[in-house]
Amino acid sequence: MDEDAILSDVEGEEEAHQEEVGGDEKVQVCQLTQETIGQGLSLLCRTGNGLGHAFIKLDLKDKGLTDIAAISSYIHIRFLDLSSNHLSDLSPLASLTQLLWLKVDNNAVACFKGQPFAQLTYLQWLSVAVNQLTDLDGLVGPALESLSLTGNSIQRVSGLQSGCFANLVTLELRGNHLDTTNGINLPNLQRLYLAQNVIKHLEGLERLERLTTLHLRDNQLNTLDGLSPNMKCLQYLNVRGNDLDKNALQCLRLVSKTLQVLVISENPLVESTDYRLSVLVVLPQLERLDKDTVSPDERAEAQERIKELREEEISDP
Repeated sequence: MDEDAILSDVEGEEEAHQEEVGGDEKVQVCQLTQETIGQGLSLLCRTGNGLGHAFIKLDLKDKGLTDIAAISSYIHIRFLDLSSNHLSDLSPLASLTQLLWLKVDNNAVACFKGQPFAQLTYLQWLSVAVNQLTDLDGLVGPALESLSLTGNSIQRVSGLQSGCFANLVTLELRGNHLDTTNGINLPNLQRLYLAQNVIKHLEGLERLERLTTLHLRDNQLNTLDGLSPNMKCLQYLNVRGNDLDKNALQCLRLVSKTLQVLVISENPLVESTDYRLSVLVVLPQLERLDKDTVSPDERAEAQERIKELREEEISDP
């Protein structure tokens, strides 16, 4: 659709009416119109075939929308913000095959019926934060590089398979209801954010061979069993606000060669006055522990303690 065609479609009025739900309860239904679309369009660019021009950015946030059927004809849109509406059905997006960037935060999406993103082969960035999702059935993203599902009610992530998300490098699942890390089978993933869940078990992490960042703050871990030597790229680990004692430190040896930053405050193990020394004995290459950089004196003390432990092992086989 070229510029003239788009501008000629900018007409009509917002359609809103009251629909009765459950007797006396009423909810306002607000349908997207050409006028609202016209007001949100920007960024005029040449179309993909090079034969015309079209607006490729559309801002529809906070419009009270419950229905976006009218959007389906705007096939040249590449950047779309639908956040802070009342949307539950995203199926009209299936025809926007040029989309690169999509934000649907703060809506009422409970499922991905009809796989609305299956045909969006160029979509690289997607955020569906603060909706009503409980699982990921129907969600696919062949070109996705970044996916945010923060602030939903997701209990399982069995649908996160490499075949559907081959290019995903950043995954945000903060503030959901996950009790395990199992089901994230994404060997190309680099950054994984799982803070503020109810995770008790680390499972399936051996598949995440390229992971550099793992964020597990404010969960219910009392062990770090599940860390794997296959995680040979891990540089940053945050397990602040769990239930870890000193026994959990031994599991960190599995990632000691690459780990540079460890955040482990607000756990029982830090109640010991020498907890930093205990950590550095296990992770002598660590550069930062909690908020503080490892000092040369701390590193030297840890090396001396490691030497003592080795001598003890030799003298007491």
